[in-house]
Amino acid sequence: MSEKPEVLLTRAVYAGTIETLEREFTLHKLWAAPDPEKMIAELAPRLRAIAGGAGCNAELLSKFPKLGLVANFGVGYDTIDVEYCAKHGIRATNSPDVLNDEVADTAIGLLLCTARKLLVGDRFVRDGKWLKGPMPLTTTITGKTMGIVGLGRIGEAIAERAIAHKMKVVYHNRSKKDVAYTYYPKLVDMARDVDVLMVIIPGGAETSKLISREVMEALGPDGILINVARGTVVDEEAMVELLKSGKLGAAGLDVFEKEPQVPQGLIELTDTVVLQPHVGSATHYTRTAMGQLMVDNIKAFFAGKPLLTEVPETKGK
Repeated sequence: MSEKPEVLLTRAVYAGTIETLEREFTLHKLWAAPDPEKMIAELAPRLRAIAGGAGCNAELLSKFPKLGLVANFGVGYDTIDVEYCAKHGIRATNSPDVLNDEVADTAIGLLLCTARKLLVGDRFVRDGKWLKGPMPLTTTITGKTMGIVGLGRIGEAIAERAIAHKMKVVYHNRSKKDVAYTYYPKLVDMARDVDVLMVIIPGGAETSKLISREVMEALGPDGILINVARGTVVDEEAMVELLKSGKLGAAGLDVFEKEPQVPQGLIELTDTVVLQPHVGSATHYTRTAMGQLMVDNIKAFFAGKPLLTEVPETKGK
């Protein structure tokens, strides 16, 4: 019986996925190694596949001359140096589609919690304030305009849910798409015209601080910012300042620039900001599906079969 292929897992992922990886491959857990550098040195001459995706910069990838695949656990792959991969014949995969609905639901949940102040209402009841009088009125989302930054697969799932809530949807993308929603080539123009700015774009250098001070000021004192993308795409320092000064109305945030560290300024804004610990796709169902897709990509690689979800940057390389 032949030995199982070796795979290096760079980070802890869903427990069921780790069990599957251990069953299908000879698994090496880099994050749990007493001496990670020793593990890397031992695997360097022969390793062909890395799983997980975290920390897959050029420095790490260059240590494995026979590496052929980096399989990411998640749709966003900004932790993988795909430019290095493309130059060195390394394929990269991610896990799209299986998490679209979960992230879209989280996005709408953040919007409802932010606009209708559902968490404020929860505290209002628990603190006994209702006994002294009614809670102040909140904001409707019905009839309001949502501007989606990044109308990809998840963005389209969010748009469908927004329409179901009787909202108008517009969008900003790198290029116009064949959809019924109005397209804004300039992000700041869209921010000026919408009530809700919904951010669902990839992370990375290209999108760093794309949601700038100018964009948030254009969104304005009645505007709501929802970020289910990456913390790096928002100028976090400017956002905190604008929220505190009232120049930005409210925010619902699932991601942060240096997570799990969250700026104290955001933590203190309990009435206008809703915070979540990067749980957009965090259900057992979706994590299982994400993990299985990652495993299936690795199995396809070792079997010499077409990869299921290779990222565009490495296709044909």
